[in-house]
Amino acid sequence: MKIGYFGFNMGPLGVPEAIREILGAVERCGFESAWTGEHVIAIDPQVPPSPIAPDHPMLDTVAALSFAAAATSRIKLGSGIILLAQRNPLVLAKELASIDVLSQGRLLVGVGVGYIAGEFEALGIPYGERGGRVDDHIEAMRAIWTQEKPVFKGKFTSFAGVQSKPSPVQTPHPPIIIGGMSAPAYRRAVRHGSGWYGFNQDLEAAAASIAGIRSAETENERPAHLGQLSISVTPRGTVDKDSIKRYEDLGVERLMLLPKGRGGPTERAVQFVEETAARLGLG
Repeated sequence: MKIGYFGFNMGPLGVPEAIREILGAVERCGFESAWTGEHVIAIDPQVPPSPIAPDHPMLDTVAALSFAAAATSRIKLGSGIILLAQRNPLVLAKELASIDVLSQGRLLVGVGVGYIAGEFEALGIPYGERGGRVDDHIEAMRAIWTQEKPVFKGKFTSFAGVQSKPSPVQTPHPPIIIGGMSAPAYRRAVRHGSGWYGFNQDLEAAAASIAGIRSAETENERPAHLGQLSISVTPRGTVDKDSIKRYEDLGVERLMLLPKGRGGPTERAVQFVEETAARLGLG
């Protein structure tokens, strides 16, 4: 099982000194990866289903991953997740290719649709178009990353006669991991993704999601170039070796863990990393 750390760009952790210390511990203690969270804006006042308070700081994913590329040398760096419908796909493709170059091929591209209508309204993006935009944007980024003479014609993005260099270090491009716990997200992962990511899932929820993915695999053709679909989950609660084995038995390949523990924010996060590594025998 690959073990990742989630949320190094969020709350009181999202300052340079804390990020260096946390990622240093993540790398030193044998974690496989570190992941950002993302909301470009927060609803004020907070109302469901918004998960964050208006004053909750959250560094931009691209900026945080760029900083992390310079602060680390081994771990993979993941976006968990970029709300892709809220982004220009060519600008984002340039930013992500640059991070892959700066990290020497350590980027994991997690993307998803989003579920808070007010965020889309503020950004001028029709909420009902978000799923179609994500499908379109994934393939637009894949085209600009991989084609010798990039051409793409979609409903929301079209281009030809352009280049965007440098290309990503990873070939054909960084893995694209689709987030979301819904039938459309499962279909999207099968059709467009290298992997799928479920957030805050206990074993029962993960089993239900994976069943949904397997059903989607029987109903949707998966492009051969995508290979086998990998499964990543942020589990709910503390994990031990037994629960990891149970997630593995479901088909989960990576767990991205949320920090818990005692003390101040940075101290708590570092303590969580060190105690988790010792408990799970990482390193």
